[in-house]
Amino acid sequence: MRQVLLYRDEDGYWIAECPSLNGCISQGETKEIALINIKEAIDGYIKALEEDNLPIPEENFEALLVVI
Repeated sequence: MRQVLLYRDEDGYWIAECPSLNGCISQGETKEIALINIKEAIDGYIKALEEDNLPIPEENFEALLVVI
């Protein structure tokens, strides 16, 4: 299980990012497509680490909402 951040970019696309896997980012025209795409990206990221016998990072991300 991985935490994912979802947000819109300036072009209106949804960006999906998995902070615990450095550089694991995807996008989509809708939230649903972005989530499908990030799931595939996470799966591919972890498979690549396994193939290279590299450690898989633990989930260590925590999100906080800061009021300014």
